[in-house]
Amino acid sequence: MKSTMIAAAAAIGLLAAVPAGAQTTVTTTTETTGSITIAPEKRTIIRERLSTAKPVTVQENVTVGWTVPETVELQTVPDTIVSDIPDVKGYRYFVYNDNVVLVDPETRKVVTIVE
Repeated sequence: MKSTMIAAAAAIGLLAAVPAGAQTTVTTTTETTGSITIAPEKRTIIRERLSTAKPVTVQENVTVGWTVPETVELQTVPDTIVSDIPDVKGYRYFVYNDNVVLVDPETRKVVTIVE
């Protein structure tokens, strides 16, 4: 029993001696920026076709998950874009800082920002 406790203590000591730098962290970047996934080439189509809308000015920093105030008028995504990119069906959008911001109209939460 005593030798088991000594072995366990030695193993804990060895684990404590491993430097923190020896740990590996992997970061993966995807096109999922909110609750929808849009391929990069489709994001380009959205940006090109919708970024010409009148920009909106808000005081807050617009981020994914942010609730859009009622004072911001949400635009309907045109059927021509929905036919090319069915994943955006049912969402609304506005333009902010030259980015197209897609919003869930029921919750008014930002689901993705197309930069």
